[in-house]
Amino acid sequence: MTAVPTVRREALHFALRNRKLVVGTVIVAVFLVAGLAGPLLFDHGPNDYVGPPMASPSGEFWFGTTTFGQDVFAQFVYGLRSTFLVGVLGGVLAAVVGMVVGFVAGYRGGWVDELLTMLTNIVLVLPALVVLLIINAYLGVRSIGVQALFIGLTSWPWAARAIRAQTFSLRSREFVDLARLSGVRTPKIILREIAPNMSSYLFLTFILLFGSAILIAASLDFIGLGPTEGVSLGLMLNNAARWSALQLGLWWWFIPPGAGITAIVGALYVMNVGLDEVFNPKLREM
Repeated sequence: MTAVPTVRREALHFALRNRKLVVGTVIVAVFLVAGLAGPLLFDHGPNDYVGPPMASPSGEFWFGTTTFGQDVFAQFVYGLRSTFLVGVLGGVLAAVVGMVVGFVAGYRGGWVDELLTMLTNIVLVLPALVVLLIINAYLGVRSIGVQALFIGLTSWPWAARAIRAQTFSLRSREFVDLARLSGVRTPKIILREIAPNMSSYLFLTFILLFGSAILIAASLDFIGLGPTEGVSLGLMLNNAARWSALQLGLWWWFIPPGAGITAIVGALYVMNVGLDEVFNPKLREM
């Protein structure tokens, strides 16, 4: 019983000493707090006309204003909230689908494995952008939920293939054979025997899916296929490009959202590398 707390304390010890993990976590936490608490500082909405058009950054408007007099900083913090929300929803959905498909295919094998692998390969080669364009033609109103649903349902194949490979190697272990001989049902074997031995790997997979969902959402927003209402970092870039912010020299309109997306996704990648070093004894920084 003392082994688990000891392992956790050891992992925590190396996690606090890992610079990549600490730096990445701090960066993500700063943006997350800004997205959650930042909107509370404003008595106006992100798209309200509150100042002079094209005003440069100042004490009143920290990130300046748009060509219509909208507060860029207000849009930025509101956009952070939307960006994290779509990342979490899309990442969680992709992780859940990938884990279900990967665990079942890897453990059951046979025709079940072949069927799920075929499904995975079909979704993997599916032209997601073309599908989205078709869906966009029939959807009058798009929301963050719809965007997250699309991202989650098209981002899981690589996770499923990786989890399937890990499950396939674990299903022949002695503790799994013992559980199977004891009459334990398949779902319980997966949840109680296999999944706990892959917990660190599953967490790393979710972080990658989380960052990927943010990047995909920003790309869709930038090309005009994002939500029809609200504001996000990708939509800020779309509006800045549409209203010629670069040509007009309004650098404060497009640099903050671009830098925010880059910093968040980059920090998540650095976190993933740091966690890999913490969970893998061979990679730990002594």
